Amino acid sequence: MKSAGSVRTLAVSGRPRVRFAPQRRLAAAVAIASLLWLLPGRAGTIATESALAALALLTAIDFALLPPRRALALTRDLPETVGIGDSVGGAYSISSQWPRALVVELRDRVSPLVSGGAGATVVELAPFAARELSFQLAGEARGRAPLGPVGARVRTALGLISARVLFDGGDSIMVVPSLSGVRRFRMLAMQHRLETAGVRSLRRRGEGLSFANLREYAIGDDPRRIDWKATARRARLITREYSIERSQTVITLIDAGRNMTQLASTRSRFEHALSSALILTDIAANAGDRVGALVFDDEIRAYVPARPGRGALQAIRDAFIPLAPTTREPDYAAAFRFLAAHQRKRALIVFITDVIDPRASQALIAHVSRSAARHLAVVVALRNDAIFAAALPRAAGGPDLLYESAAAEELILAREEALQRMRRAGVSVIDVSPQMMTASVINRYLELKSRGAL
Repeated sequence: MKSAGSVRTLAVSGRPRVRFAPQRRLAAAVAIASLLWLLPGRAGTIATESALAALALLTAIDFALLPPRRALALTRDLPETVGIGDSVGGAYSISSQWPRALVVELRDRVSPLVSGGAGATVVELAPFAARELSFQLAGEARGRAPLGPVGARVRTALGLISARVLFDGGDSIMVVPSLSGVRRFRMLAMQHRLETAGVRSLRRRGEGLSFANLREYAIGDDPRRIDWKATARRARLITREYSIERSQTVITLIDAGRNMTQLASTRSRFEHALSSALILTDIAANAGDRVGALVFDDEIRAYVPARPGRGALQAIRDAFIPLAPTTREPDYAAAFRFLAAHQRKRALIVFITDVIDPRASQALIAHVSRSAARHLAVVVALRNDAIFAAALPRAAGGPDLLYESAAAEELILAREEALQRMRRAGVSVIDVSPQMMTASVINRYLELKSRGAL
């Protein structure tokens, strides 16, 4: 099924190096004709020559029935973007201006940044008719993914030879950070089912809240917020919605250094961080907060100043498109100096990074602790699930497994010491696996928002 949204149609054409090629049916017919030589005497010679002559005549007829290049037209309809890990639908439309029925085999080639496509597909075209062929493309890595040429092998019902037509690509699709998580959380919020994604419903104090609107009561709503007058008028349960009056500033700070290149399931930690940042951005913007983002390794890779409204989500998403984690060591000092120069007002800083041990994280601890004096800092420390799994005791195993388990346990203890130093300095720390990060970050944001911590 084709994906809805902005779609463009591209007409493509080209010229292959080899125009005509024999088909398997022709090779099989020649092989069968050659067996006639086994007949005794002149009968074998006459039968073989007659069969080959008839086959040559049929081949000439088949050649004459093949269409010229201009008799075929191909278009490719495809959305302009696809989220990494998402799939979108596209379609090829092939039309014939030839008065004969044709069999067309399409074969396309796509960039390594995406997967899928039509592959090799055979369609039958009636005279002066058109056929549409649907396909799916999935985003594998962010960036501009050029879509290569499409080859068409055309034959008639005789199927002895085929004509090749090459349609040049020339178009592309942009693989962008996925918004599927954002859409999922929006849908759950509309259905009042955020708890299914691990987001807790928080009881908020009456202070700092203002009436927003009325809506129909949903299972899980606080019964104390039922508006009985509106319920009596409409003959169904109506509840009051409140919003927090004060707008806050939320900055997502993302480490793009060496440790963020490690895989967590099928994606890098960096991709998980971008996905969580987009969901937090959407939720905070809808709550009336100003939102921004900063990505860095040993230099500033992207910065989006805090701004209100849903336009912030698109701005941050656009800034994320060209980014990729690097093998460089992150420069925490440069990142926090940049943040201090560009974000002078107090803000909630959600810092997504990796913490290994006190020595490796000494600079991180110093700058985060110093930043906590001005901003409300939340450090999202991504766990290495493989290390935690290696530290678990195992009943069977030789000395190598014992050494591995002891080394993993030592790393975990050192990491916990680093996190405790941050907590003692007044930094809020979320110690979480990358796959569980989003719900934990949102829960902490909602908790801080509900008690007006800023």
